[in-house]
Amino acid sequence: MGFSDDLARAVQQKRSPLVVGIDPRWDQLPEALREGGDGLAERAAAFREFSLGVIGAVEPHAAAIKPQVAFFEELGPHGMTALGDVIAAARAAGLPVIVDGKRNDIGSTAEAYARGWLGRGSAWGGDALTVSPYLGDDSLDPFVEVATDRGAGLFVLVKTSNPGGALWQDRVADGQTLYQSIGAHVQSLAVASLDECGYGAVGAVVGATYPRQLAELRELMPHVWFLIPGYGSQGGTAADVAAGFAADGLGAVVNSSRGVIFAYQRSEYVDRAASGHWTDCVAAAAADAVADLRRHTPAGRL
Repeated sequence: MGFSDDLARAVQQKRSPLVVGIDPRWDQLPEALREGGDGLAERAAAFREFSLGVIGAVEPHAAAIKPQVAFFEELGPHGMTALGDVIAAARAAGLPVIVDGKRNDIGSTAEAYARGWLGRGSAWGGDALTVSPYLGDDSLDPFVEVATDRGAGLFVLVKTSNPGGALWQDRVADGQTLYQSIGAHVQSLAVASLDECGYGAVGAVVGATYPRQLAELRELMPHVWFLIPGYGSQGGTAADVAAGFAADGLGAVVNSSRGVIFAYQRSEYVDRAASGHWTDCVAAAAADAVADLRRHTPAGRL
């Protein structure tokens, strides 16, 4: 069974398209976790404890988790050791792990990135990895080869959620925008690596903040899993992401990071946070996000 089938099974079993992004920020961690110093080792230990608490809280509700490498990498070796523990804990909880590293390079360097991050037998044990396409198709080939050989997955940046992405992604050449050209290439890679669920090993990152382009790309890429950032704290709504799904509720997973993992800072959950059980707030926010997505997207048909 490949990554696409694993993801489809997780989405169907949980009746949830929610991916929870694990983006630990020191200043936003619960106060109790920030006690005892703020050196690199201490921060890494706090990031580990926080992330494991998030995993335990969201496991009943999330189809997958997406640790953001940058926040761990900032802390050097201590942080990367913590990241390894977070990936292992998610796997032990049965949660697919989408590593958000946005890697890319050419030749043997790309191969090394792919071998290191992709597959449960790899050094890092990621089930999928976000990658950039902007060095060209030959830069993606090593990632695709390793992913398909190991039953792992990729999510290629196609139309990102940030406002500045339009500077390059919306530029027109030969009658197509760059994001359309990349989307067509990703669709061809997905078709060449189809799992039984009808989706390929190569997926696409398509932002919730561009609902019209999201609908356009869904039509262009019928065999591609979409990883949709921008829902929640970045302003995207459940209605905005609805067009990213297939009619049966598959085809898309929706990421929420700050809106879930820092829910104890949100007014609607503050009473629960006052009791000291910050993970209760995280669990409640994850459950509410799933309910919202079921109510306003085809995920309600799962």
